[in-house]
Amino acid sequence: MHQLLAPADYRRMPWKNGGGHTLEIAAEPPGAGIAAFAWRVSVADIERDGPFSAFPGVDRTVVLLAGNGMRMTGAGEPVDLHEPYEPVRFAGEAALHCTLLDGPTRDFNLMVRREAASGDVVVVRDAACAIEPARAYVCYAASGSCECLIAGYPPLVVAPAHTLLVRAPASAAVPGMHVYPTSDAAVALVAVIHAPHVLQ
Repeated sequence: MHQLLAPADYRRMPWKNGGGHTLEIAAEPPGAGIAAFAWRVSVADIERDGPFSAFPGVDRTVVLLAGNGMRMTGAGEPVDLHEPYEPVRFAGEAALHCTLLDGPTRDFNLMVRREAASGDVVVVRDAACAIEPARAYVCYAASGSCECLIAGYPPLVVAPAHTLLVRAPASAAVPGMHVYPTSDAAVALVAVIHAPHVLQ
């Protein structure tokens, strides 16, 4: 049901457009390629300006982890990703170009294929957070460590840059999870994945 992942467990993969690499933290189904995932969570370093890879039918959420961020242009008004730990959402089919604001950035990424699932990123900082029932959680300790409580299990401590992956059994849902930052500076990013029937 749950698995603690260290950075050494993440899978290094090329971007779809060949412009860089990403560290894949988890995907459903496990080990799925970029054309077959229902959802995917990763961390990417962006070192130069360039286009975003196109992912038709995929909803994307990006969160700035480090660096001064970037500006996304090409679909509607430009969007600046410059506030750390503030999720920015956009459609994967949008033709977007990334311009770095001042040097390289590191970003947390959630991609969810609309026909297969829905998802969001919950930012946990300053205080404990109760996470709603879901099909899966991917809790990434973005700064400092955090502690996760799941009914029926002892507390699980997630070390910095490590991840707690929680998957529900088939046709079920995890009844909920509580996430506690372990210090004032700790920040956890929780990708919360729902089955299609709970789309809002």
